[in-house]
Amino acid sequence: MPAAWMPVLRLGVSLLLLLLPPGPAGGDGAVPIAITCFTRGLDIRKEKADVLCPAGCPLEEFSVFGNIVYASVSSICGAAVHRGVISISGGPVRVYSLPGRENYSSVDANGIQSQTLARWSASFTVTKGKSSTQEATGQAVSTARPPTGKRLKKTPEKKTGNKDCKADIAFLIDGSFNIGQRRFNLQKNFVGKVALMLGIGTEGPHVGLVQASEHPKIEFYLKNFTSAKDVLFAIKEVGFRGGNSNTGKALKHTAQKFFTADTGMRKGIPKVVVVFIDGWPSDDIEEAGIVAREFGVNVFIVSVAKPIPEELGMVQDVAFVDKAVCRNNGFFSYHMPNWFGTTKYVKPLVQKLCSHEQMMCSKTCYNSVNIAFLIDGSSSVGDSNFRLMLEFVSNIAKTFEISDIGAKIAAVQFTYDQRTEFSFTDYSTKENVLAVIRSIRYMSGGTATGDAISFTVRNVFGPVRDSPNKNFLVIITDGQSYDDVRGPAAAAHDAGITIFSVGVAWAPLDDLKDMASKPKESHAFFTREFTGLEPIVSDIIRGICRDFLESQQ
Repeated sequence: MPAAWMPVLRLGVSLLLLLLPPGPAGGDGAVPIAITCFTRGLDIRKEKADVLCPAGCPLEEFSVFGNIVYASVSSICGAAVHRGVISISGGPVRVYSLPGRENYSSVDANGIQSQTLARWSASFTVTKGKSSTQEATGQAVSTARPPTGKRLKKTPEKKTGNKDCKADIAFLIDGSFNIGQRRFNLQKNFVGKVALMLGIGTEGPHVGLVQASEHPKIEFYLKNFTSAKDVLFAIKEVGFRGGNSNTGKALKHTAQKFFTADTGMRKGIPKVVVVFIDGWPSDDIEEAGIVAREFGVNVFIVSVAKPIPEELGMVQDVAFVDKAVCRNNGFFSYHMPNWFGTTKYVKPLVQKLCSHEQMMCSKTCYNSVNIAFLIDGSSSVGDSNFRLMLEFVSNIAKTFEISDIGAKIAAVQFTYDQRTEFSFTDYSTKENVLAVIRSIRYMSGGTATGDAISFTVRNVFGPVRDSPNKNFLVIITDGQSYDDVRGPAAAAHDAGITIFSVGVAWAPLDDLKDMASKPKESHAFFTREFTGLEPIVSDIIRGICRDFLESQQ
């Protein structure tokens, strides 16, 4: 090796060495190339290479796919530790490039849980490398991580993603001869832009990819990648399959096979399939849409280049979009005139995919809860403040998808006595619920909150005890209760009802905590003025969704 290269090697800049043509470097008898913990198999462009893994790589940060034979997107050092070739102390490793394959297996070995992968374009395997006096410093820069002049962190922070866009999304792309190779590549570029803008991460949206052609093919699952960078690379690697555009067949396959716990589906989070159709499907998509609804999947149809009049005779059903989507309300369909200049369509589609409250076909906190409001109508409230309380109730209620099969709302007003303003089964539309809330008349009287809780549990929640929805009770009061609240609240908790207590003005904190579910600090709220109720609305909604999600896990 020329002497001029040695300073570069000592500085750990492996990028140049990895790009050298085949020769002595990295081969038998050569000094191993220093790599980082995160250098991937695809970064080594040789059939055989000797590398030197650094010590102290964090096991939890390794990304490894397969066992013995690893997908080239895997970390080389991670694969070597997983295989038992080296320990966490690092050392020399020999890497052998192999062809791509299908069904990389998941195996837990040596402290690393490798992941499954349906298919990848290249593979590698590892064996013990030849020892060297050269020390791996962990500062070498792989081709996957170009030098920035900054010291690499030992434990890079995991990408949490966009927490406000929690969804499990399958992109169902058109891989038929109808779209062709050129438009297929443009389609992949568009899907990549959407994936990037979604904010993929461990606590944000997760995505997978399915290709529709003669036979559907799941390219990768939700659990395979949790960073936008890896998803973009995986999309780029997908090859064009050809065949008929059997979109219905692919949609049915996706609804039935894609969303499982084993493949990365998360409970309580909307399931979404974004179906890209170039022209029209060559099979029945209506039946597939029905199957998707049965599995609780929200179907979005992105149609591109609608059939021209001369082609309409070839379309089985010109209304296929309306019949395939979850709800024919315009929300679940999206049209682009062609695959050129699609950047402007990315953001509007992402906004749809992140609108959880409109995901009608998934069981989420927005459509799978029963919420009763227990409203203080005592004399100390006053008519104007009572109106502010009703506005608070309305702002919470209108967030949820109220229907005969969705969320249910009820309200009880209390003083010394109780009055059921409406029950869970009285109104099945959001418009009617909001209208009746606005029309509630102020009672005026004393404050017996404990009796009111018992009344509500018995008369409002009792008739829906067999409901699949999770039960919540939101109590709004402005003062001290004349009776005991602890016993009735405990009975409600035992009945599976989660209580949020909201106090205003003179409401004692002890009462609020006694009524609230655990943890008390996230279920009890207080504001000095009635105008302070509005900021609490979002806290209650987030709390309901958090508790619903936890109940599904």
